[in-house]
Amino acid sequence: MSGSSRLWLVRHAPPLAPDGLCYGRSDLAADAAATARSAQTLAATLPRGVAVWSSPLQRCTALAQALHAARTDLPWQTDARLAELDFGQWEGVPWARIDRRAMDAWLADFADASPGQSGESVRRLMARVGAAFADWRASGQDALWITHAGVIRAARLLHAGLPCPNRAADWPAEAVAFGEVLVLQ
Repeated sequence: MSGSSRLWLVRHAPPLAPDGLCYGRSDLAADAAATARSAQTLAATLPRGVAVWSSPLQRCTALAQALHAARTDLPWQTDARLAELDFGQWEGVPWARIDRRAMDAWLADFADASPGQSGESVRRLMARVGAAFADWRASGQDALWITHAGVIRAARLLHAGLPCPNRAADWPAEAVAFGEVLVLQ
């Protein structure tokens, strides 16, 4: 692998959802105007030859399609490993209405508990994002992932050499803004 390959991580545009809603794996559409602006910014800044991968959720594929319309030299593919964490029965519920005891139980066993009783554990999220991250590194090529805040945080942990946070306090607290682009090298 080349030591100079870069991974651009971009978060989708704001979803069309009320503020405070728990949505991870929920397949929500994104704001079309913000998606178009993000695509234009990416189209103007990405070099040739970047492999583009997108979460299969429509708030990400819309950005991948808009980017490809602006830069036909950047074909894209979906990768299910780039989908957001599944919050189980909490999906579509306002965070303020989620039972505090259930939330505390998840946070107490952060790596292995399933949020919303039937959701995906952080360890499983880290494993699938880790597999995609390992594939990127092994390719030695520049890539762009159009994805979600949780996946971006997971990739940042992996880049720092941390395969799975055992405590919620170890999960990156920095916000990842809609449309924000981070670059790992």
